[in-house]
Amino acid sequence: MTDNGQPKNKVILKEYGKNIQKLVDYIKTVPDDEKRTEYAYALVDLMKQLNPQLKTESDQKLWDDLYIMSDFELKVDGPFPMPQKELLGKRPQMIGYPEGEVRFKHYGRNIEKLIERAIEIEDDDEQETALIYIGQLMRSFHSTWNRENFDDSIIIEDIKTLSKGKLHIDLEKVKENGLFETSMRRDFKTNTSAASENNHTSSRRNYSGSNKRRGNGSSNKKRRN
Repeated sequence: MTDNGQPKNKVILKEYGKNIQKLVDYIKTVPDDEKRTEYAYALVDLMKQLNPQLKTESDQKLWDDLYIMSDFELKVDGPFPMPQKELLGKRPQMIGYPEGEVRFKHYGRNIEKLIERAIEIEDDDEQETALIYIGQLMRSFHSTWNRENFDDSIIIEDIKTLSKGKLHIDLEKVKENGLFETSMRRDFKTNTSAASENNHTSSRRNYSGSNKRRGNGSSNKKRRN
């Protein structure tokens, strides 16, 4: 038994194995503070090399494990403070459910929070930018729940309701500029319209050119006759 009542050579964190535990026990006995800290840094690097799956973990997690394996007795000048022993194994506190009923469940509570933040914005341009972003989110949520009978006026009316009349944006402006559509959809519509216009222009050119060729052919025939 050790001085603190634990079995000798006990492996506290089995995922690191007995040899790492022995090194931790040895580092605790090093009298020189600088040497002890130097060995601790080297051991953390060794823990990473011997356990490749830990390379994605933060260094703080590795140092916490080092302190745990030392039974919170390792005195070093590490990059992170020693965690509290009392918190080890303690169950996290229950997270309470948010209070209050969500007005429109297909939008969710986060939309309500965004609208509350938008109301607090004093600059008109910034508030409108926030409102357009909220409208795009609401449109995507609304279309997921109900794809029929959809109109931007529904979104504007819901914004008015959720903001208690404090937020408003012109419906004609929204429709004319497609403000509640995502940038991807706007680009798609713009490109589609441009491509359609190019096709019409090309068709008119080809039609006109063919008529000219047919007309020239007729006149050549008359000249030959």
